Amino acid sequence: MQTKIQKWGNSLAVRIPAAFVKEAHVAYGTDVDLSVIDGKIVIEPHTEPEYRLEDLLKGVTRRNVHTEIETGDAVGREAW
Repeated sequence: MQTKIQKWGNSLAVRIPAAFVKEAHVAYGTDVDLSVIDGKIVIEPHTEPEYRLEDLLKGVTRRNVHTEIETGDAVGREAW
């Protein structure tokens, strides 16, 4: 489908036709990631990376491990 880039304030904008919106499962207000790959503009729904504790702990070494710190007594509904 061909469409036209239009001016929107100091930026440029592209309207996304309803059929594309439906097929891409996006809606007004959906956060998207915008990138340029091989000279092409790519718009993708934003997804938060999923972090697993096991993967994060693989990055801890003797050189970057933090020492234990004292934060004082629990406050309010904190449980230690």
